[in-house]
This record gives sequence, C-alpha cells and structure tokens, in this order.
Amino acid sequence: MKNEIFFKDLGLRHYKEVWDLQEILLKQNVEAKGMMANAKNDTEAAVYRQLINNHLLFVEHHPVYTLGKSGREENILIPESVRRERGIDFFHINRGGDITFHGPQQLVAYPILDLDKFRTDLGWYLRCLEEVIILTMEEYGLDGDRSPGETGVWIDAGIPGKERKICALGIRCSRWITMHGFAFNVNTDLEYFQNIIPCGIAGKQVTSLQKELKCIIPMYDVKERVKRNFEIVFNSNLV
Repeated sequence: MKNEIFFKDLGLRHYKEVWDLQEILLKQNVEAKGMMANAKNDTEAAVYRQLINNHLLFVEHHPVYTLGKSGREENILIPESVRRERGIDFFHINRGGDITFHGPQQLVAYPILDLDKFRTDLGWYLRCLEEVIILTMEEYGLDGDRSPGETGVWIDAGIPGKERKICALGIRCSRWITMHGFAFNVNTDLEYFQNIIPCGIAGKQVTSLQKELKCIIPMYDVKERVKRNFEIVFNSNLV
C-alpha cells in the first residue's frame, strides 16, 4: 500500500517563514504520535494516527546561508557587513551538516515524513533522497554519484580535482519525523558559493544543471521530474 504525501509548492519565500512552517508540521506530527502511544485503546490510537500526515514542500528561497547545528561559522568567508550589504540572510539552524546556500532557481525540498510509515533508518532515508536526484539527473543525461562518507549528490565523485556537488542534503529527525531536506542546484547563481566553504568541504566544486548542460533548465520541468521520482523511490502518492 502506498503512503499518501501532501505536496505543496510554496514558490519564492524567505527562509525563516518556511523553517517556521516545517517546525509547525513536525510538532503536530510529534504530538500526535505521543498521544497515539499513550492512547487508552485501539480506537483512540486510530484517531490520533489519522492526525499524522506526511508532507513534501517545494520552495525557492531568497538568498540565504544556513549553518547546521555542528557547523563552523568560519566556513563563511565574508564578513557580516558584506553579507548584509548584498542582501544575504543567515541562520544557524537545527539540521545536520555545515554551511550551504539557498537561492532563486535552486529547488529546495522539505519532506516532513513519519519514517514509521516507511523505514526507521536514517541512512536509508538519506540514500533515498540522493536516489531521487540521481534518477532525475539520469533523465537529463547526467550521471549522479555518491561520495563515500559525504552526503549529497555529486558528479565525477571518484575523480580527484573534478568532484562537483550538485545537491546538498541536511536533515533533522524527531521521533522518526523528518524535516529539512535537500537543495538541488538547477539554474542557481553559483557565485554565492564562493563566499563559503560549501558543506565545510574544502577543495571541491559546486555545480548546477545549467552549468553541466550549458543551457537554462525550466524549473517546472525539474519539479515534475523530482516529484515523479520521489513517488517512485518512496513508494508513495503525492496529493
């Protein structure tokens, strides 16, 4: 039986607004799971189970750097005054990973999923998110790859000096409810990455679909392909 996931494309939004929305959806699910666990009988548990919903949010952000909970601020290479002058927001957030950039023409996806309904294995979950992007890249004639010990999707991951990251991952999980997710560079302005050490990994490049294919890729096309591959990988229906 396929899981149902509520899908919403939020368009272009400021980071904090969508972070707050994720926190609300996660809190609702965590609270419902707690009430279900403490239910007096199966009937009451079934009522609370109905309150647990899976979500997938798509968004493009206004320019922002986000730093994971274990990240280092020295991986931001420009002073705060310059960042503010350029209109780039900054947030130290509660996902895993280090520093990354979000901006227009980058597809950011935030799955709020109850892994009890899928598989309670964070390694499996991260590999699934990567697989969604790898399958999507195949449709554009690109070979996406994984880099041992590093999350995300790469091109030429095994060729020293040519490694190029095209999709970054960072998640949080509470009572097997996920939040945060992945950022897939489509037509992203890659100059923003020159102001940071992306994901805290020095000496490796960042790329985009546009750079690799040498043309602008319609965002609507990428979104439809990612949605379809998300359904395949997670054996789900987006509604």
